[in-house]
Amino acid sequence: MSSTPLRRVRRRLTTWYLATFGAILLLLGGGLFVAIRHQFASELDLSLRDATTELERAAAIRESEAGLAGHVVDAVDELHIPDRSLFLLHLDGTPIRPERADAWIQAAGREAASQGTIDLDHEGIGERTLRLHAGRFALPTGRALVAVAVADKIELEDRYASLIAAFGAAALAALVLVAAAGSVLVGQSIGPIEQSVEQMRRFVADAAHELRTPLSVLRNRAEIALQQPRDEAGYVAALAGIEAESARLARIVDDLLTLARAESEPRAVERTRIFLDDIVLDAADAAKVVGERLGVVVTVGEFEEAPIEGDPHLVRQLVMILLDNAVKFTPAGGAVTVRVGRDGSASILRVIDAGPGIPPEQLPHVFERFYRGDPARYRSPAGTSGSGLGLSIARWIADAHGATLTLDPAEGGGTVATARFPVAAVPGRPG
Repeated sequence: MSSTPLRRVRRRLTTWYLATFGAILLLLGGGLFVAIRHQFASELDLSLRDATTELERAAAIRESEAGLAGHVVDAVDELHIPDRSLFLLHLDGTPIRPERADAWIQAAGREAASQGTIDLDHEGIGERTLRLHAGRFALPTGRALVAVAVADKIELEDRYASLIAAFGAAALAALVLVAAAGSVLVGQSIGPIEQSVEQMRRFVADAAHELRTPLSVLRNRAEIALQQPRDEAGYVAALAGIEAESARLARIVDDLLTLARAESEPRAVERTRIFLDDIVLDAADAAKVVGERLGVVVTVGEFEEAPIEGDPHLVRQLVMILLDNAVKFTPAGGAVTVRVGRDGSASILRVIDAGPGIPPEQLPHVFERFYRGDPARYRSPAGTSGSGLGLSIARWIADAHGATLTLDPAEGGGTVATARFPVAAVPGRPG
């Protein structure tokens, strides 16, 4: 899987973020618009009803003042409500105030006279819509009239436009923020995948390189053995070489399977009370045999009872990896020292070798798979071969036990491998 498909996935995920959020905004905006439009329409109808109520009061005042001598101000003529047109009609629709009314208003007045109240919309000139409310009422004298209030719905359209503009601006800003945040979130989501893909690609390439070498050696040895007849000793030597390379190939495959299973099927680490010092002593005895063959002395230094909780087989594998590395990279005549102790809440294992040490620039990479510190991938100085996976497996075992594993320069040369395990809450050593 190349980076190009991942970039396409990144773009698609970001687009889906935007599309999903845009759909949510559209639904929310549509619902909000319908609700607010209904609210605005209700408020307009309520204001028209209030206007007709004021008109009815003015008509009652006009009726009561009709018999007074002298000049009396007509209460209906003096009534002005901003943005509202008021009409006082007879029951047959004939206008009283003002003296003229459009035919559709008179028709609405007649309908209100028969039904009691009426609300309707009327398409005016220039695509303008007028909203009307008309209601029949009775004066104190018992005389019945019709009060009509009319408003231009353009005020609602103005409020709608303001609402849409405000919501649109907020939605646009939200989409921009979602696009930016979505790109960041997608990047954070895809980042580990990209890193995993890159690690997988490098892992496959390194594994192919490591497997190719012993396979090539096996093939070459077999071809050489078959080129011409040999005596029994010659065939034995050829088969011994093939056996050695087969063993190395088997170790590489076993290490690859261990790491693959650790990642794809994380095993539950067995939690039993064990003592790190016992495991290290047993592993040190095994390392002494290898050391004797290579001219390296394995010595046990400071030792202290160190209880931990974990899988004894995995812990022993970690210890053997550290001892094996220390022995392999210590020149003949050198020594490897093993120490076990406690420091507060930690049980500590230290393996100190007398090898050439690790350059500071290589320390951050020592736990990477197949890393050996030299691009040419030569075999180790001790004359043995390794897959470059040991420290990766050791780090995984340490992490599975809640432990830390570090490599540091030793005083006077060499390397110190330190594993710190949490101390087990064990009251005493089991008998």
